[in-house]
Amino acid sequence: MAQAEAIFTKLKKDHDTHRDLLDRIADTSGDSDERRKLFEIFTKDVKSHAAAEEQTVYATMLRKPETTDETRHSVAEHHELDKTLDDLAATDMSSSAWLQKFKQMKHDYLHHIEEEEDDHFPEFEDHLTADDEKQMGEVFERRKSAEQADAEITPKKMVHAKE
Repeated sequence: MAQAEAIFTKLKKDHDTHRDLLDRIADTSGDSDERRKLFEIFTKDVKSHAAAEEQTVYATMLRKPETTDETRHSVAEHHELDKTLDDLAATDMSSSAWLQKFKQMKHDYLHHIEEEEDDHFPEFEDHLTADDEKQMGEVFERRKSAEQADAEITPKKMVHAKE
């Protein structure tokens, strides 16, 4: 299970980076350069992390009947997060609406990663073969790098931002 532990350790390390970025964004105010920069870093890293996680861990776990429900749940949360990040990018960062949406996204994302770390990852480890572990270990970093290169902040027009 060494390679599985390595992939889950890497995912947790990314989660720690995301926690730090969320805290740093929360400490900013208004439509500042710092808020924009941190939000861009967070968005690109989270989107590339989620895509690579889906292509490695969740693609593997979908083939395991015992973990299908947890896998689908996490993938659905990834897609909701993606929509929320796009909505935040389309919202005026100096508005109270942006801060309210950010706080809700932060809460939801922290819940998501805690659920992954505390519930899903330990269960997933019980259902992995040596081949699964090898594949996930080899593919995650490569996919995350490729996804990071293509990740964008994709603001919708302001009229499309959720109220």
